[in-house]
Amino acid sequence: MSDPRFAKLADVLTGFSIELKKGERVLIDAYDCPDLFVVALLRAARARGAMPYVNLQRSRITRELLRGALAEQYQVTADVELARMQKMDAYIAIRGAENIFETSDVPASQVQMVTKILKPIQEYRVNKTKWVLIRWPTPSMAQQAGLSTEAFEDFFFRVCTFDYSRYAPGMRALTTLMNRTDSVHIKGPGTDLRFSIKGIGAVPCGGARNIPDGEVFSCPVKESVEGTISYNAPTVYLGTAFDNIKLTFKAGKIVEATSNNTKRLNEILDTDAGSRYIGEFAIGFNPHILQPMRDILFDEKIAGSFHFTPGQAYEIGGNGNKSVVHWDMVSIQRPEYGGGEIWFDGKLIRQDGLFVPKSLQKLNPAELLKKG
Repeated sequence: MSDPRFAKLADVLTGFSIELKKGERVLIDAYDCPDLFVVALLRAARARGAMPYVNLQRSRITRELLRGALAEQYQVTADVELARMQKMDAYIAIRGAENIFETSDVPASQVQMVTKILKPIQEYRVNKTKWVLIRWPTPSMAQQAGLSTEAFEDFFFRVCTFDYSRYAPGMRALTTLMNRTDSVHIKGPGTDLRFSIKGIGAVPCGGARNIPDGEVFSCPVKESVEGTISYNAPTVYLGTAFDNIKLTFKAGKIVEATSNNTKRLNEILDTDAGSRYIGEFAIGFNPHILQPMRDILFDEKIAGSFHFTPGQAYEIGGNGNKSVVHWDMVSIQRPEYGGGEIWFDGKLIRQDGLFVPKSLQKLNPAELLKKG
């Protein structure tokens, strides 16, 4: 029996997020999620006159494929999948995770090889289709969040079906401000970081690409980053858990990197020429998401957070940096996480997780959650 919340979420994804229209083709890429939710998406897409296609994946099968992956094998996959993606107008990805560490014992060289081969598919999808990406609530995710399965599901559907139109006034103001900003200075415990975003541009994210959502992103001028940043949100990348990451920059490049797993951290940052440069700077403000849970789609939207991302930059709002790595590392600046400040061109923009200028206060949690 289908959960009525499935239909509501499917309507958000097909309607608000990617605005499916009659005759458009949409690929539903479902990874470890219930068949009944895929059915809900199919029905929602057809109700809008779109033509849905489905790709079903399972994490244990993906792990086994990766363990024995051959370049020529995955090149065939890349050719086929790229040809299919080029036929699509839109893309919906649902990512479940029965075990977030499923690929932790797959050699990094295997994952990196496959990632490079499949990268053209991702690039086409990101730049040429309307797309949205969403996680699926599992007991594993509930455990990460420190909640019961039922409580986490309630949280998940509440945050994913939030009225994202409430972001619009504040996001417009923040985007306009970032578009005209040159120097950024971020301060906090273990953090004293300076860089420029002059001429890069800013992109608002209010439910049209990721669900949950709530950020405005830009990117540093590639060689402008100087100083040190300490991230206080735990993270998982390529199946490995990391805590207490600290990065030091000179002329834009990460020259020192430490964490609870410094060796593995530096192996990832040495993947290619672009992985030690930053490809994204974003400010998060989702009022429902307050604590990290090692899931980047949630953690990068935490109210009072920002993320500073080693690796690949986006074509829009990017600095041209190229890499197979795109690792959204998050720092939370609310008082209970040590506080912190963000300054634009010498003016205080956010203090201890709350926006200071009147035009941006609409993005503070109390305003976003206000009734009426």
